[in-house]
Amino acid sequence: MGERWSLLVIRELMYGPRRFGEIKANLPGISANVLTQRLESLEEAGILVRRKLPSPANVQVYDLTDWGREAEVAIREMGRWAARSPRHDPLAFMSTASAMTSLRTLYDPAKAAANPMTVAFHFPSDAFVARVGESGVEVVRGDAPDADVTLTGDTLAMRHTIYGKRGFDGEGLLTVSGDRALAQAFVDLFALPEKVGA
Repeated sequence: MGERWSLLVIRELMYGPRRFGEIKANLPGISANVLTQRLESLEEAGILVRRKLPSPANVQVYDLTDWGREAEVAIREMGRWAARSPRHDPLAFMSTASAMTSLRTLYDPAKAAANPMTVAFHFPSDAFVARVGESGVEVVRGDAPDADVTLTGDTLAMRHTIYGKRGFDGEGLLTVSGDRALAQAFVDLFALPEKVGA
């Protein structure tokens, strides 16, 4: 776990199996050789498994074991801690998995319990569903045709809309379809923590 990139590889697999190329594309700066080494060591440690998807996909994917998924708590707490750094740049690159993990980390529990809703996220190459309620913000990869709100854009637009509080439907912002009042209530659930020394 202490090896460079290991926690980030685990984070990328938190929402289900991914192909090698998908993991690499969401970790800018990692080489194919280093990623191969990390995947092998995490597999040897029992944190992830390698398997082949059935036909017609017929591709190799990597997925977390049940024990590997338990690392999410540590990853979220480290994310909350890191976001308090004066050097934290909320506009730096975020993968879709990282963006969704931030939602699971930075919500207000009281507001979540008071505003149950289902929100679909449509990113250019990925889709997620966030279900908000008394248990907090639960996120799964996939789509929800019955969602109360659908938010479309990339992860930078998500950060501008949700953490920057810059609104919807403008340049560089998420677009909304569905209940706009609920969409605003969703945005209001989240806030970046106060910086250390602020």
